[in-house]
Amino acid sequence: MSKPSSTGVCFKLNEDQEALQRMARTFARERIRPVTAHHDHSGEFPMTVLQEAWELGLINTHIPEEYGGLGLGVLDGVVLAEENAWGCTGISTVIEANTLAQAPVIVAGSEAQKKKYLGRMGDELLFAAYGVTEPNAGSDVAALRTTAVRRGDQYVINGEKMWITNAGKANWFFVLAKTDPNAGNRGMTGFIVDGDTPGITLGRKEWNMGQRASDTRGVKFEDVVVPIENRLGEEGQGFKIAMKAFDITRPLVAAGAVGLARAAYEHAVDYAKERETMGRPIAQHQAVSFMIADMAKDIEAARLLVWKSAWTIDQGVRNTMYASMAKCFAADTAHRVASDAVQVFGGNGFNTEYPVEKLLRDSKIFQIYEGTSQIQRLIISRELFRR
Repeated sequence: MSKPSSTGVCFKLNEDQEALQRMARTFARERIRPVTAHHDHSGEFPMTVLQEAWELGLINTHIPEEYGGLGLGVLDGVVLAEENAWGCTGISTVIEANTLAQAPVIVAGSEAQKKKYLGRMGDELLFAAYGVTEPNAGSDVAALRTTAVRRGDQYVINGEKMWITNAGKANWFFVLAKTDPNAGNRGMTGFIVDGDTPGITLGRKEWNMGQRASDTRGVKFEDVVVPIENRLGEEGQGFKIAMKAFDITRPLVAAGAVGLARAAYEHAVDYAKERETMGRPIAQHQAVSFMIADMAKDIEAARLLVWKSAWTIDQGVRNTMYASMAKCFAADTAHRVASDAVQVFGGNGFNTEYPVEKLLRDSKIFQIYEGTSQIQRLIISRELFRR
């Protein structure tokens, strides 16, 4: 962004960011949008379009330059994320899942870990996965049961993860496990686990309500041996590292929600201008025009909140509260806007031949993954009262 003023965020993107936005918008329109219906219906992993995105530089954008990445800031990233998600959030989620897995390594990895695991991402199109959620530990991370027992210079990991995006394609995982089962959050430790390590068993690809282009699976770890050099930080720092990564990735997820909302809004506007009832376009009926006005204002508000959360961390300032505000507001906005878009389409909106049906299905997960909207409100309230 341009130089910040003393009053807060400057709202104009700089020339480089505008160029990134144009590039991503063109790619989303010409390469992502044409294949969205196919991948939604088939569930096929979108390898072709992802390969093109990687070659264009739209994947792994936050890896520092010294490890072969572009070293983009979070604000740069949210600009790209909105455009990718406007194209298809199933495809954009695959891209952002890489960032989520990489974020703990970026914030807490050793020099050797960064060179080895971040560096390889620039050599070819590879995927990584963030392994925290478990069948009985979603919002309640403290309830996770995966363990890592130290044996000399190695750790042995046993446990089961669930709803892991990119699991079926992962070259490596970030895995959160308990090294001290009696220490609560302070007993958790993070590890980098190579995807081909013996003892890893992948579950079936889950057929979800939406975002079906994404590869989401359960993962079992049975006596998986990990060298001590793959531990991130010290024992007991894993929960802190995992949560710190969210300060980077929640603005990106929130930007994806804005992109989906924008797509739903645009479809609703176009349809409202074409569809006629009672002798005139439905856009001229106040009941419809007010609904679309609410969409527009909420999308603008969500985007500005996302930009503020991204700008804040790019300035080196802790953004936890703003990241949760952005994620919560944008997720709720996306679901509401998509639902209202279906309403504008009427009966047609309920049919799979029209685009808003998919957008409504895709939107719901934004209120769930990377912390539910309820968890975001919990974080926001704690941050407010802590101040």
